[in-house]
Amino acid sequence: MIQLVSPALPVGGFSYSEGLEWQIQKARIVNESTLFEWLKAELLRGQIRIEASAQSFIRDSLENWQRTNETNAIEELMEWDNWLLALRDSAKIRSQQKQMGQSLIQLLMKLGCSLPEETKNFSWPLAWGCGGLFWKLSKVEVIEGYLYNWVANQLSAGIRLMPLGPTEAQQLQYLLLPLISTQAKKLLSKNPHHIWTGDVGATIAQSSHPELYSRLFRS
Repeated sequence: MIQLVSPALPVGGFSYSEGLEWQIQKARIVNESTLFEWLKAELLRGQIRIEASAQSFIRDSLENWQRTNETNAIEELMEWDNWLLALRDSAKIRSQQKQMGQSLIQLLMKLGCSLPEETKNFSWPLAWGCGGLFWKLSKVEVIEGYLYNWVANQLSAGIRLMPLGPTEAQQLQYLLLPLISTQAKKLLSKNPHHIWTGDVGATIAQSSHPELYSRLFRS
């Protein structure tokens, strides 16, 4: 789990802000407090919850493929991949998910992970599930790690975009740890098809980011 959530994982996550850059430039997020509240809101109501809860089902399909090597297990994984990508309204985020997912799958294969050919085009949530299988993590560890990694990447972007030092970012990460742990346990038993989201603002920010006149992060 430590290796999977490491910021040194060569998947390119550092180059994306997922709309945070737009929110900061438009003064929607201006300080530690507003950044904390936004991260907290996303963990409670955002799209990230659907992807995290899907990890349990992705793991079941991966283990089914491991046991049987049947094509129906691969078809289930591809269906999850297509569905999760379709839920992302922003083309920018879909592109990010594909790039990061393919980079992680490439890394896993170089580390000796045996995966079907179809996984080479998996998006980030599916690739993350493959990483959890490779490192033999429990389902709740995979979900908790997914949420933790997302928060860590957002805080890394925040450090480069606003007056936020690394120490303050670590304080925010520490304050969010109980919520990350609680949400992981709740999402473990949730069907992602039954989860609602309330992050329209995040979707607007993600879709509007490429229109910024000057930007630091990738679109």
